[in-house]
Amino acid sequence: MLDTINTTFEIRLNGLVQGVGFRPFVFQLANEWGLKGKVSNGAAGVVIRINADLTTASRFREALLHEAPALAQIIQHTLQEIEPLHFESFDIVESETAERFSLVLPPDFALCNNCRQELHDPANRRYRYPFITCTHCGPRYSIITALPYDRPYTSMAAFKQCASCWHEYNDPADRRFYAQTNSCDDCGPQLGWYKTDGTRSVQLSFLNDSRWILPRVNWALKAGKILAVKGIGGYLLLCDATNEQAVETLRRRKHRPQKPFAVLYPMLEMLQAEVALNEVEINALQGVAAPIVPAERQDACRVAQNVAPQLSSLGIMLPYTPLLDLIANDFGKPLVATSGNISGNPIVYEDEKALTDLTAVADHILTNNRPIAVPQDDSVLRFTPKHQQPIVIRRSRGLPLYVPKGYQNSDFCVAMGASMKSTFAINTTDYLYVSQYLGDLESYETQQNFEQVSAHFLRLQNPDFLPVFGEIKALFCDAHEGYFSTQLAVEAGHRWQIPIQKIQHHQAHLAAVLAENDLLHSTQPLLGVVWDGTGYGSDGQIWGGEFYPFNFSEQPLSKQLRELPHRLHFDYFDALLGDKMPREPRLSALSFCKGVVGSDAILQPKFSPVEWGVYQNVLSNNLLKTSSVGRIFDAVASVLGLMDKVTYEGEAAFLLETLAARYFARHGYAFSEYYLENTEIKANIPTRKLAEELLIDIQKGCSSDWIAAKFHFSLVKIVETTAQRLGVRQLAFSGGVFQNAVLIDLLIEHLSPHFQLYFHRQLSPNDENIAYGQMVLGSLLMKD
Repeated sequence: MLDTINTTFEIRLNGLVQGVGFRPFVFQLANEWGLKGKVSNGAAGVVIRINADLTTASRFREALLHEAPALAQIIQHTLQEIEPLHFESFDIVESETAERFSLVLPPDFALCNNCRQELHDPANRRYRYPFITCTHCGPRYSIITALPYDRPYTSMAAFKQCASCWHEYNDPADRRFYAQTNSCDDCGPQLGWYKTDGTRSVQLSFLNDSRWILPRVNWALKAGKILAVKGIGGYLLLCDATNEQAVETLRRRKHRPQKPFAVLYPMLEMLQAEVALNEVEINALQGVAAPIVPAERQDACRVAQNVAPQLSSLGIMLPYTPLLDLIANDFGKPLVATSGNISGNPIVYEDEKALTDLTAVADHILTNNRPIAVPQDDSVLRFTPKHQQPIVIRRSRGLPLYVPKGYQNSDFCVAMGASMKSTFAINTTDYLYVSQYLGDLESYETQQNFEQVSAHFLRLQNPDFLPVFGEIKALFCDAHEGYFSTQLAVEAGHRWQIPIQKIQHHQAHLAAVLAENDLLHSTQPLLGVVWDGTGYGSDGQIWGGEFYPFNFSEQPLSKQLRELPHRLHFDYFDALLGDKMPREPRLSALSFCKGVVGSDAILQPKFSPVEWGVYQNVLSNNLLKTSSVGRIFDAVASVLGLMDKVTYEGEAAFLLETLAARYFARHGYAFSEYYLENTEIKANIPTRKLAEELLIDIQKGCSSDWIAAKFHFSLVKIVETTAQRLGVRQLAFSGGVFQNAVLIDLLIEHLSPHFQLYFHRQLSPNDENIAYGQMVLGSLLMKD
C-alpha cells in the first residue's frame, strides 16, 4: 500500500484517558504537528482520527504515548487504517455513544498548585472561589452520573457556564480548555450555611457569597464550634484541633471515645514545624491523591492530646479542595477533619441526610448545591519508619479504582468482598475495578450504602442496569454464610440464576497478594503468610495465622492455588464468645494463656469474681478454636497492661505496635533475642509455648517496651524459620496484621538479604483486598 495524505488512520487509546485533560492535549499536539482530524471520548477511551500517511500516524501515536498528561495512564493502544475521511481542521467533537462502556474511571484529584495560586490571588477573577478547578484537578469519580466523562453526565450538568467560562472552555491556550468542571462565582455551585439546635436545622443563608459565609465559618471554629462541611466525597466534621474541649465535645457527639481523629493543616510549612516528615511522606501529602498520612508529633505540636489518645503519631493531611484550603488558611491552625457520620455508619454525602443526621453532631453545617454521585472517605496511606515501605490503610478518595488483573478472565463477574473493610470488585472484558472502602457491613446504613454504590457502579457499565445481571457469568463471595455480602450474593445468584462460587477468606487474601505481584505464573517455591483477626476456615474454626507453602513444580502457582495448597498455622487456642473476643483483649489473653503456670496472677484482676467463674467454665467447655495472630496481638497487649477492652477495631494491636516502635526508635532494629528460639518447630507454630515464654519475661520484670519489641521480632523469626524449614526463598504477605509498620520494617530489615519479599502494592493488606482475591481465585476456578 502506498502512503498518501488521502489515507485516514484511527488511533484508540484506552486506560485512564477521560477526565485528565487528554482531548485538549491531543488537540494541541495535533495542531503543533499540522494534522487534520478529530478526537472524541469513546466507550473504551479516546478515539482519534487523522489524515496522515502511515509513518506520520505511527510517529504521532508514539508522541501521544510519551507526552501524555501526567494524570493519564494508557493501558492499551491501537493504530489502524480506516475508510478515508476528509478533514479541514483538527477538532474536539461530541463523544461517541454506546450501550456498554469499558473505561478506567478517573479518581478525584487534589487541588493543583496553579488553581491554589489563583485562589489566593486578589487580582484573579476566581479569587477565593470555593469550587475552582481545571483539567488537572478537582472532582471526577465523585460527580460522575453516567459515561462517557462529559459535563452533561456529571453533577455539573445543572451549572451552565457563563460567557467568561465558556470562552476559557473553548480556548486551546487556556488551562481550562475542555475542563468539564469549569465554573466561577457567576455560574458555579453555591454555598449554604445552616445553624443547628441539636434537633433540626435553621437555614441562615443560601448565597454564593463566600465573602459573607467564610468569615462566619472562621468565627464558628474560633468559638470552639463543630462544623459539618461538604467535601468531594461526603461531609467532614471540623473543629479546632488545639481546643481540647471542642475535641471532647466532638467525641461525645460522634460516639467515638478513643479512635484517633485526622488533622488538617493549612500549609506544609506549619505541618513540618509540628510533625516529623520525610520526603516520601511529603510527596504523598502533596500528590494528586492527598491522603491522610500518619506522622510522629514534634515537641512544638499544638494539637490537643485527646485528638489521638495514647499515641505519639497523628494522621495528618493538607487541603485537597479549594473550600478546605480557604477554611484552613483563614483559621491558621490545625483542624480536626473526620468523616461526617456517627461511628459505625457510612459517611454522609446527601444534603437532606446531612441536615437531619448531622444536626446532633454539628453546630453549623456548610453545604453546597453540587450533588455527590458516590460517597468516599479520605484515603489513608502510611509509610514504615525505617524503610518507607508504603502501606495502604484505607483506599478511597483520590486513589484509582482500576487494578491490573494479574489473571486471565474476560467474563463479566462480580466479587462481593468481606464484611469488615468491605469492597466489591467487577471484572469486565478489559479491566478489573475494585471499589473504594465502603465500611463494615454490620449496620443497616452501611449495608444500604454498599448496595447503592455497587448499583451505581453497575449502571456506569450499562445504563440499563437490570440487563447487567443477566450478563454476569459468576458471583464470588466469602465462605462465611453470616456475612451480609455473602447473603447478598446468594440472593442475587438465585434471583438471576447466576453461578455462585464461595471463596475461603484467607485463600482470597493469598490470591490477592500473589496476583498483585504478578506471581501466578511463577514456578518457584513460595510461602504465603496470611495473618489477620478472623476468617471462617474450611474446618469450621476461626483462622488468622496461616502459612501456605508452594513447592517447586512444573505447574505455576495459579494451578497449585486452585488445588488449595497444604496449610500450616499457629496452634489453635480457644475462640471465646464470638464478636466479644475482638472487643475485649482480656478474653484473648485468657485463651492465649490457658494452662500457663503463673498466668492467673496476671489475668484474674482483669475480671470480677463472677466473670472469672463464668469464663473459666466457658474455657472448660469451649469447642470453637482460632489460629488468629490478630487475637495473639490483643492477648499480648492485655497481659502487658495496655488495654483490656477496646473502643475501636485494632486499638490494642496499635498500642502494642506503638510500644515496640518506641523501643526500636531508641535502640535500633538489631534485635537478637526471640521467643521459641530453642524450640524445634516441625509443623504448626506452638502458640502455648509462645505464651509460656512471654509470661516468663513478664514475671522476670522485663520492661514492657522490650517485651513488645521481642514479640514483634519473634514473629519475624517464626516466618524465617518456617521458610528455611520448607526451603523457600519467596515470601508473600497479606492480612490486616501487615498494616503494622514496625513488623514490616523488621521483616525487610532481617529477611530481605536472604528472601524475596512481596507485599501489597495498590491494595490494602486488610480485608479491602478480599474482593480482589475472590475475583482472582474465582477466575482460576472457572477454568476447571
